[in-house]
Amino acid sequence: MTKPIAEQTLTKAPFKADHVGSFLRPERLKQARLQRETGDITAEELRTIEDEEITKLVEKQKEAGLNSVTDGEFRRKWWHFDFLSGFDGVEFFETDKGLQFNGVVTKAHGIRVTGKIGFSDHYMIEHFKFLKSIAGDAVAKFTIPSPNMLIHRATFEEGIYANDEELFDDLVTAYQDVIQALYDEGCRYLQIDDTSWASFLSEEGRETLKAKGQNPDKLVQLSARAINESIAKRPADLLVTMHICRGNFKSTYFSSGGYEDVSETIFGGLDVDGLFLEFDDERSGSFEPLRHVNRPDLFVVLGLITSKFGELEAPELLKARIAEATKYVPLDQLCLSPQCGFASTEEGNQLTEEQQWEKVRHVVTIAQDVWQ
Repeated sequence: MTKPIAEQTLTKAPFKADHVGSFLRPERLKQARLQRETGDITAEELRTIEDEEITKLVEKQKEAGLNSVTDGEFRRKWWHFDFLSGFDGVEFFETDKGLQFNGVVTKAHGIRVTGKIGFSDHYMIEHFKFLKSIAGDAVAKFTIPSPNMLIHRATFEEGIYANDEELFDDLVTAYQDVIQALYDEGCRYLQIDDTSWASFLSEEGRETLKAKGQNPDKLVQLSARAINESIAKRPADLLVTMHICRGNFKSTYFSSGGYEDVSETIFGGLDVDGLFLEFDDERSGSFEPLRHVNRPDLFVVLGLITSKFGELEAPELLKARIAEATKYVPLDQLCLSPQCGFASTEEGNQLTEEQQWEKVRHVVTIAQDVWQ
């Protein structure tokens, strides 16, 4: 067993060796979900299999040397739609076509707003409770999509909201309520995943927004406001990080572009405790935008190790890149992780489970060498 890195004060930072949260679904779980769809097993039988596979996953994470553990998003089809559809007034549905990634299209799924958005209960509270119950001495980390994902990805039925401000207020309140509910069940490490920032990272993305009649600069400020207001009432001992990604579906991506155009907002205008940032290839640009980090209590988790492919990155190259990042952010404010999860959707990326765990152990080993 790889020796875990000594646990840091959770309210201060993510762990030096951390991870984004999703893992490849084991074959047994995939088959069970298919059997449930065809009616060959009951919902209760599927839940039992999910519980068993998540329990195995938690132990594997701990064996690999991670201090934080997730449920791998094993109960979800999508990293975002499943959670968002748990709010009042939001539902999951089948669309006309899927999302276009680089050379591949996703399943034709989406979410739509059919009534006022709210939180009266959320089925994923139970998901966290189970994770917490089996985490043992590890920290149970829960991942949820950003409120921006509903703003940018949902279809809205006419007549529900008179204006955007009404929608915004309801959405923020729903997030504040679900975050408090998770906290009440023991959550102290929450990660907010947000791919909407990718639209602002390239000229192509900005032009697409303009073609829809939207103002990219105003949307940047709205996106920051949605994050900040959603977490504004969080308890002081709840660590909240945000993961920014350019898409991750079957080892492909949705967009490219460095952080420069929105760096002042991301690194100087968000009230999160840490940022998980994609930095595994040239699509993410240089570290220079990190110069806008203006808080000694903001931690930057460098996603230098790709989750898209199985080949391991050269250790000395990774260490050199971490050293390069210290030109802009002190070493004690930096951490290391894969650039994204291994399965943002149930299909998963194009690598084996063993390669996945080799990647995780690689993160832990490099972090031990750099920070211990």
